[in-house]
Amino acid sequence: MDLRGKRGLILGIANDRSIAWGCARVMAACGAELAVTYLDDAAEPHVRPLADALRCPLVLPCDVRAPGQLEAVFDAVRTAWGTLDFVIHAIAYAPKDDLQGRVADCSAAGFALAMDVSCHSFIRCAKLAEPLMPHGGCLLTFTFYGGEKVVPHYNLMGPVKAALEASVRALAVELGSRRIRVNAVSPGPMGTRAASGLEHFDELLGDAWSRAPEHMLARLDDVGAFAAFLASDGARLVTGNVEYVDAGYHVLG
Repeated sequence: MDLRGKRGLILGIANDRSIAWGCARVMAACGAELAVTYLDDAAEPHVRPLADALRCPLVLPCDVRAPGQLEAVFDAVRTAWGTLDFVIHAIAYAPKDDLQGRVADCSAAGFALAMDVSCHSFIRCAKLAEPLMPHGGCLLTFTFYGGEKVVPHYNLMGPVKAALEASVRALAVELGSRRIRVNAVSPGPMGTRAASGLEHFDELLGDAWSRAPEHMLARLDDVGAFAAFLASDGARLVTGNVEYVDAGYHVLG
């Protein structure tokens, strides 16, 4: 994939095991210039060295729960670059008590927070990115098979990811006339920090490996390579999709 001349914003790098980092690493290798974000002061020491390794000119704080921070990130991009070619949204969160309990028992506050951080923040990104993409662009987020089928212990994040996937389709229709493409990538289970909050996650990894037709689990570079393709001109007619990178795990009943 040739991403030379393209500029992208990557939200959600937490450390070198983050899906967002896998995307950043591959996209930089393909020639893209990147702006990246970190959550807060505690996260910055884990993220800044990674950003420096890729020579990212913009390394910005972004907690989507903090009023004005997401808007400040896009303002900084507008000031520095004027335009934007792609946005990678790799942000998800649910309070532990709500995540590890039954959907029937989740609190209204926990549900609302999970939906705001994991889904509505992507919609906000689309609104903020639209004026920076006068010649089209790519918006990309990340989902999981648990948004389509019930996966044991995925719990609250199932309905949240289902809403995210529905949002991808709606945004693809609304922004299509401006040649802004909107897609979601659905890796199988991966050993990220976010996934570690799920109960019995090792069992999910083992089940995915044993049942997937290829008997493999996705790696960061696998996901990053596919994300780079979706951001490239070669995917100019690909929009509104949930794209699986899971060794075929999703086709099984």
